[in-house]
Amino acid sequence: MPAERSRSRSPAGPAMASFTLHGIPVSRGIAIGRAHLLAPAALDVKHYLVAEEHLEAEVQRLQQALVQVHKELQTLWLELPKDAPTELGAFIDVHALILSDPMISEAPLDIIRSRHYNAEWALLTQIDELSAQFDEIEDPYLRERKADIQQVAERVLKVLIGSEQTLPTVPGEDGYQAQMIVVAHDISPADMLQFRDRSFIGFVTDVGGQNSHTAIVARSLDIPAAVGMSQASTLVEQDDWIIIDGDAGVVIVNPSALVLEQYRERQSGLQRARKKLNKLKKTPAVTRDGTQITLLANIELPGDCAAAMEAGANGVGLFRSEFLFMGRNSKIPSEDEQFEQYKAAVVAMKGRPVTIRTLDIGADKPLDQTEHTALNPALGLRAIRYCLAEPQIFLTQLRAILRASAFGKLRILIPMLAHAFEIDQSLAMIAQAKAQLREANIKFDEDVDVGAMIEIPAAALALPMFVKRMDFLSIGTNDLIQYTLAIDRVDYEVAHLYNPLHPAVLQLIAMTIAAGHKAGIDVAVCGEMAGDIKLTRLLLGMGLRDFSMHPAQLLAVKQEILNSDMARIVPQTRKIMRAMEPNAIAEAVHQLQLM
Repeated sequence: MPAERSRSRSPAGPAMASFTLHGIPVSRGIAIGRAHLLAPAALDVKHYLVAEEHLEAEVQRLQQALVQVHKELQTLWLELPKDAPTELGAFIDVHALILSDPMISEAPLDIIRSRHYNAEWALLTQIDELSAQFDEIEDPYLRERKADIQQVAERVLKVLIGSEQTLPTVPGEDGYQAQMIVVAHDISPADMLQFRDRSFIGFVTDVGGQNSHTAIVARSLDIPAAVGMSQASTLVEQDDWIIIDGDAGVVIVNPSALVLEQYRERQSGLQRARKKLNKLKKTPAVTRDGTQITLLANIELPGDCAAAMEAGANGVGLFRSEFLFMGRNSKIPSEDEQFEQYKAAVVAMKGRPVTIRTLDIGADKPLDQTEHTALNPALGLRAIRYCLAEPQIFLTQLRAILRASAFGKLRILIPMLAHAFEIDQSLAMIAQAKAQLREANIKFDEDVDVGAMIEIPAAALALPMFVKRMDFLSIGTNDLIQYTLAIDRVDYEVAHLYNPLHPAVLQLIAMTIAAGHKAGIDVAVCGEMAGDIKLTRLLLGMGLRDFSMHPAQLLAVKQEILNSDMARIVPQTRKIMRAMEPNAIAEAVHQLQLM
């Protein structure tokens, strides 16, 4: 990139230097517009020591800023548009809880009093310490919650330094509406609310990943986005023309006239295709030769059921219950509180099945960030291991889930099982929870199905003991790939090794599907592979009949299913399963898409 760049009002001006950035795709689609940079407030923070006689005044200044941000979040929540994704309200609640946590509301005050730091410096010091703790968490979803703490701090800093972000509407040029693409180091879901009524059509951030809250909101809003761009906020300049290719995680800055025209054509094609997809909402997911497929939705909160129903989901294949336990300052939700949430999801799905995964939390997902973290948390006390080690927490959740089963079709899914004794102990705990409810004369479904997550290679290699004891199986491909290939998806030095088409991964998935079919029990895939249309036909060819994914992915997968012919797919899939060379597998999967 040259040191100086000429500015031009033309999107294809010859004097403007064009370059491309590569990051992580989190929300599909193409956006074309002008960059609007949001500078982090932390850049404007001054560091100075406060005299003893002014310390309490400095403490009060920070306290007043915290109160003001609380009011801002409350106002945002009360003024949520009716069409706002349910995730936004939930994330605002999470930010409010973070703001109330003593680690944010009290610890910086102690730093002011003990170290004489000014309010901004004290807050940043505390945030840096908390961020370092989150960096040690292995689980990608919980690890990315660090961003929420930093986003809350960003709001407080803006109040302290009196900065505001202005969001102008950029006028259209060349017959196109030059809408705004926000470029920032990071951006909170709450901040995204102020963009909804403007010309905001996409965003690019330096940080973030597939599981960041901003990524989740981008998918729910169906806004093209790319995160993990590293230095986008420093390389892109205000008013630069930008193309976001959400499918590839690519950002093109100041594109040439030819590139711009190509992407406008692609954008128009995608818009036409999206309109066609909307017509499929009520169409059954059946292949050309009549094979019926079940399409389920992954959700994190009961409010997500609305999007699942709108997309035409046959039910909920994965309710990640740990979301109800997060951001609570180590306070476990009560049985009644959990019951109301589970019941809300079951009722919202109007008779369609809801699969609730029991608490997937532990050493790598500590309820309290001050807890000791294992040396290798991904292999430590997590998920069912944690629940069996904390039987009262587990029993409380099981009773809440069983109570909700009285209001509709509900299934229980146990994560990270690997041993027969874990299965037996889990079933014994469920039996105990049932006995406690019977004694209390509380209604529940006596025949509620119980399933196992297959996400550890050992489980996939010991399927007979699973199918003998469980009512259904659900393959968690994200962890299965990670554990099979011994790589950390959030470690950038090895992230390129994360490969769903590795022959070992494909063999484990195929074995699980085949074992389920032989035993006459349902098998679903609820990881990212289920929502990847490039892999839909491969999974169909393996025999998969239940797909569970984010609601926004459902219609595109359904279209792939409707265009699939099992008579042609199955033989090609068998060839893929015999292949061992990566290039041969990739080429065969590509050919499968063309059938």
